[in-house]
Amino acid sequence: MAFNLVLVHPQIPNNTGAIGRLCVNAGASLHLIKPIGFDIDEKAVKRAGLDYWDKLDLHVWENIDEFFEKNDISSNAYFATTKTDRLYFEADFKDGDFIFFGSETKGIPEDILKKYESQNITIPMTKEGRSLNLAISTGIVLYDAIRQTYDSFE
Repeated sequence: MAFNLVLVHPQIPNNTGAIGRLCVNAGASLHLIKPIGFDIDEKAVKRAGLDYWDKLDLHVWENIDEFFEKNDISSNAYFATTKTDRLYFEADFKDGDFIFFGSETKGIPEDILKKYESQNITIPMTKEGRSLNLAISTGIVLYDAIRQTYDSFE
């Protein structure tokens, strides 16, 4: 069973294209939650995803409420944020988990982070920076999840 990357309100098409390519190569599904800051048919998305976009297991949701109504989210999810001290490599990933990332400028909405506070994770950084690029962040966390569950990787 593959992992699910969830992008809440992504804004930069090149990041989403690169993440789509990452998902294809990692066997993960990509969930985009509207509003999205660009048209997913934009050339930039497809260019960043190269010829992978048609191979992507893509799910587009009208809003966060629709996503939560249609997906059973409990202990099977992690929420990436700079607002926690729990490191992503301390998470115990399981096949099929959902890994949430927020928009490039706002992150995951505060009410969601609070509701799933024990499942918030972060990537360690020096004090010199405040955040990493969204596509890089998804790659770091997704491939650690794959490392932890590699026996079932196809």
